[in-house]
Amino acid sequence: MTAALEIRHQRGEALSIKTDAHVKNHGLAVDTDETSTVSASNQWLPPVGETLEEQIELFARHSERLQTRLEFVRNLSDAASLVGSIAHQEGWRRVGAHHDPMVEACVETAHVEVCWTDDAERYNPDTLEACDAGITTCEALIAQTGSVLVTCRVNGGRALSVLPPHHVVITTTDQLQPDLAAGYRLLRERYSDNHPTQVALITGPSRTGDIERILVLGAHGPKKLTVVMIDQTSTV
Repeated sequence: MTAALEIRHQRGEALSIKTDAHVKNHGLAVDTDETSTVSASNQWLPPVGETLEEQIELFARHSERLQTRLEFVRNLSDAASLVGSIAHQEGWRRVGAHHDPMVEACVETAHVEVCWTDDAERYNPDTLEACDAGITTCEALIAQTGSVLVTCRVNGGRALSVLPPHHVVITTTDQLQPDLAAGYRLLRERYSDNHPTQVALITGPSRTGDIERILVLGAHGPKKLTVVMIDQTSTV
């Protein structure tokens, strides 16, 4: 028996063993009513303001605490100019990206080679890993936790927001959701029973404090996270 088959055999045996009854009996009541569940969870999750302005302010506070660079711009043109400026400052030579009008506009101003992750015939994971940055959109922003909600369905696949050392998210103010429950409700309404196979909440740059409680950025993903938020509330 090969090593791979042996591992599968051992896993099969492990899964066939029933879990001890006391492990399953955790003493928590399961409520299938969504309204009740959300109400209960909001008792221990951070409070969120009701207005968009309050939610933007909360997201900004979380971003500062999490070391996420949050930039507000008036329109897509300003967003593209900002990305071009960052590319010049950091000396980008290649970026990973996916085909989306906002991303394409920003990539154009960077004047660098592009690895398109949704181009199946040309996409090479090794090339993506060598990129200086990954530029994506998102499904939503979560004010409650300062998180970016992405999926593999529309945000460039599984690796784009993970492999490059700098993740740049191009988003708009109308993508801001108040809390986690609203974010998941959005996904359910958008995809119904055909959910993406990968959903991720990105809360600040990748980090770990496992070794002597010393915070290290970029441990399991990008060490820089930049969110460029286009203000769609402005009339200018």
